[in-house]
Amino acid sequence: MKKLMILSTGGTIACTQTAEGLIPTLSADDILAYVPEAKRLGQIETRTILNLDSSNIQPEEWRLIAGAIFECLPEYDGIVVLHGTDTMAYTASMLSFMLRNVDKPVVITGSQLPVGHPQTDAKMNLRDAMITAASAIAGVFVVFDHEIILGCRVAKVRTTSQNAFESINRSPVGRVRLGRVRLIAPPEAPQGAPALDDAIEPNVFLLKLIPGTRPEVFDDIARLGYRGVVIEGFGLGGLHCLRRNLLEGIQKLLDANVAVVLTTQCRYEPSDPAVYETGRLALELGILQAYDMTSECTVTKLMWVLAHASAPEDVRRMLYTSYCGEISLPCCGQADHE
Repeated sequence: MKKLMILSTGGTIACTQTAEGLIPTLSADDILAYVPEAKRLGQIETRTILNLDSSNIQPEEWRLIAGAIFECLPEYDGIVVLHGTDTMAYTASMLSFMLRNVDKPVVITGSQLPVGHPQTDAKMNLRDAMITAASAIAGVFVVFDHEIILGCRVAKVRTTSQNAFESINRSPVGRVRLGRVRLIAPPEAPQGAPALDDAIEPNVFLLKLIPGTRPEVFDDIARLGYRGVVIEGFGLGGLHCLRRNLLEGIQKLLDANVAVVLTTQCRYEPSDPAVYETGRLALELGILQAYDMTSECTVTKLMWVLAHASAPEDVRRMLYTSYCGEISLPCCGQADHE
């Protein structure tokens, strides 16, 4: 029987109703008590490391969670992390970079309804997560509504439905059906020994453009000390340079050695700013592009990269390196158009 650790960080799965609304109050043991049949799935131990609404989980908590997981890896066959859904995709992406060459399943799950709710999805998701954690697939995953999704490719796409998460620009790793893991597109096997690399630069800003965004916004971003900016542009990665010329503000950021990455506001399919003049002009300045990474992954990867690189050429090289299956570069294998 596999030895599994359940680490609880709070979230809806741990919530109870109070006069102030839903608040995480339940421990990992409390949650497990709602799913007594789970004890048949492995030799289970639990630890409550946080009890937070996931909206309150920030870079400091990412380091704590990564450290707790890494500490457990030598002793357990698989790790389940209970987490709120609202920032689960950010945490899953960041853990994918912090936990290098993880050689066991690290499975993140939660629920859309509290575990004590009569229509909760918590019990199903916890069972599926434990089944996945007891499997042989190595990596960081989100398991939700029977889907197994690579942690660096996941996004929350629905606010209340049980199928809240989808795999973006990649097939799901697999599905849990009838108590078994059915693989569809397993990740590559890890290369090298597991390592904890939790150095990050949290000063990264995500900006979603709207028609008429003023270039002065970049002055404020620089003034606040941000070292990186991810810009969600229009369509393939367009931005306006007529009247309110955003290129002028971007140039100031680049001159100040602030890394700027351009992505798309669309959930699916990659960015390609070089198709249109407006995007090509941005690339000529030296802006980077996210290709098919999710916004959540782009933000967290840039935080991780900026803790390891400062020279623009090193930032570019690391951003365009796939560490955990998070990015697909053009077929030529190079980041072109730049």
